[in-house]
Amino acid sequence: VQLVESGGGLVQPGGSLKLSCAASGFTFSTYVMNWHRQAPGKERELVATITSTGGYAWYGDSVKGRFTISRDNYKNTLYLQMNSLKPEDTAVYYCRAGMDYWGQGTQVTVSS
Repeated sequence: VQLVESGGGLVQPGGSLKLSCAASGFTFSTYVMNWHRQAPGKERELVATITSTGGYAWYGDSVKGRFTISRDNYKNTLYLQMNSLKPEDTAVYYCRAGMDYWGQGTQVTVSS
């Protein structure tokens, strides 16, 4: 099983980034998928969740209206579009498959 995040980097406040999570080794289309993040000195938090078919998504209050989670079950890939980024969005972002599998994370830094 592999979950490989990409797309992180350094961006200015107000900017955008799109994260990807490429999945392999399990039946991606049957899993609820999640994005989590962990900032320095803080606990890991759930950012967004999407159902297996992509028909329903949930967002944490801190990102609602700015982030969009999506998935492509043909490409076995999960996405997180992040707009209007703020310095407090700086964290390592992880994708997670259900309760089972974690990726290695990708760093997002929002700074001028």
